[in-house]
Formats: sequence, C-alpha cells, structure tokens
Amino acid sequence: MTVQVKTFGSMSEAAAALASDRAARFFSGGTLLMRAINEGDTTIATLVRSTDPGCRQIRNEGARVVIGAGVRMVDILANRDLAILHPVARVVGGPAVRAMATVGGNLFAPSPYGDLAVALLALDATVMVQGAYGGAQQTPLEQFLAGRDRAGSSGLVMAVSVPRPASPDAFRFRKVARVKPKGVSVLSIAAHLPATGGRIAGARVAYGAMAPTPIRARAVERALEGRTLDAAGIAPALAAAAEGISPPTDALATAWYRREVVSVHLRRLLLGEGS
Repeated sequence: MTVQVKTFGSMSEAAAALASDRAARFFSGGTLLMRAINEGDTTIATLVRSTDPGCRQIRNEGARVVIGAGVRMVDILANRDLAILHPVARVVGGPAVRAMATVGGNLFAPSPYGDLAVALLALDATVMVQGAYGGAQQTPLEQFLAGRDRAGSSGLVMAVSVPRPASPDAFRFRKVARVKPKGVSVLSIAAHLPATGGRIAGARVAYGAMAPTPIRARAVERALEGRTLDAAGIAPALAAAAEGISPPTDALATAWYRREVVSVHLRRLLLGEGS
C-alpha cells in the first residue's frame, strides 16, 4: 500500500487538507501512527504535515504556558517553565520515543497510552483547535477528549495552554507500569491539590487507562474538598476511587485488576509515598 505525504506551510492549510480527505492523518511525531501503517492499516492513505514553526514553540503568556502541538517530550524536559511536567515526560517511552512523541499526538493516544494528557487534564489545560475552514478556538481539554473520537469531528490541534499552579508542590503524578521506567501504563493518576490553611480547595484528579480516554475522577475530587492530606483526610476519597471508571482489559491488566488497585495507588499518590 502506498501512502502519500503532503506538507503545508501553515496549520490552517493542513487542517483544510485533513477535512477534505477521510483517509488522511496528521503526522507529527508518528510514534503510534507509523506503527499503524507498518502493521497494515489500510484506512490511512495520506499523511499531512505542517512546517508551521508556531506548533513547535513554548511561550509564556502571563499566568499560563502555551505548548505547541509539535513540542516533543524532550523539549518539555529541556524547558524550565515546564518543570512541573518533567516527571510526566520522563516516563513517556524510552529515549527514542521521547525524541519523537509530541504533545498534540499524546492527546489522541488510545488507552493505555496518553500519560501526558492525563497530567494536562488534572492541570485544567485548554486546547487550541484550528478549524478546517475558520479560525482557531479554545476548548477545555476535558471537553476535547470527550469528543475526540466522535465521527465527524474536525479541526487540528495547534497548542495546549496550561495554567501555572500557585505551588508546584500541589501537582502530583504517578504511573504504574510492569516495565519501568518506560513501560505502557497499567494505570496513571495525576492530581492538582491546591490547599488553603492545610485543607484541599479545588482538587482536580485525573486517571489514565481507566476509560477509553483520560477522565476526571470527580467523586474523588468531591471527597477531597476541605480535607487534609493524611490517612484520615483521604479515606473518603479512597472509598470513591473506583466510581465512574470503565477500565479496559488488555495485555497489561484486566478491568477487574485495575479496579482493585486504583485505590492503592491513589493513596500512595495522595500521601506522597514512593513506588
């Protein structure tokens, strides 16, 4: 099977090309896309690329950091302004994968991939999407992920905007894998836990490999509100750890196993314990 490659100078041109060809896919890092092609995926006939430099930039915009969709994991690791995401980028595959895998691509990674998307969801990120025939618009990441695989969805991710947490210590991330440090996730958990007077206020907790896309653990968030991060304070959150999840069964773990262990790893994350 022959796959055609088309390169455009702007993201808007690339978005229009994608919209006009159902067999086209956007090529950035290609860590999952090229695997699909090499395994004989006949639904892909065209690869669309863009040389737009904006999609590979990281820039500060006041209280937020804007990360271009083409920024790679190694670029995140080299950027001081994104130090909060270094522990996440560091566990996305091995060195070769981190040199190719991009922020935009991670948003489309199927479960159990997509560790960075889990972290961005916990950090209340927004996604800038370039429409096929119009301007760009900002969409909350949670909303974007919910409609990501919907038939007829259109547009091309240009960047992700992340608020700067008031305290870097308020963000926590945990990845559980059978092969460390670069294995595929059995599950991942990210949490932003801002506190006032020692009590949690405005918690956001996200799971990976617990549904077809990264999801908010809303029952956990509600249970943490106004609580302290100690054994007694987090007990209600642990009791709610499995609410709202629909984990898959795959080669790494069964749905039953993921349900059984999620509260164990949530406890370790909330208490700041090691592996």
